[in-house]
Amino acid sequence: METKITFPGGKRINAEINGQIIQTDQPVGAGGEGSAPTPFDYFLASLGTCAGIYVLSFCQQRQIPTEGLALNQRAEFVTADGKSRLAKVVIEIDLPPGFPEKYQNAIVKAAELCSVKKAIMDPPEFEISARMA
Repeated sequence: METKITFPGGKRINAEINGQIIQTDQPVGAGGEGSAPTPFDYFLASLGTCAGIYVLSFCQQRQIPTEGLALNQRAEFVTADGKSRLAKVVIEIDLPPGFPEKYQNAIVKAAELCSVKKAIMDPPEFEISARMA
């Protein structure tokens, strides 16, 4: 899988994946225009949306109504030596009215199948190089 990263101006950076463009920007306070989420915002959103597809699929496979189904995600940070780092991600599943109690633990297990979370738990090797265009 390849992703093309381009620089359309200012602090905006785009990623093109399979013909679709993901636009990023930095907050005004960081020199951007605040016109799009930051790359880190997308990273955090990828965790929740990844868990979300597993939760949604779980319900759809069992024909459980999804009206009222939602995930709430909270990122917790710690600061050490003047640097802030992500310490914990908490995802809470708001179950829809009438959700079968017998599936409550199973839907949590489904959310834990998230491939983004698995990639963080078993991180890939990174290789960065530069070349002349």
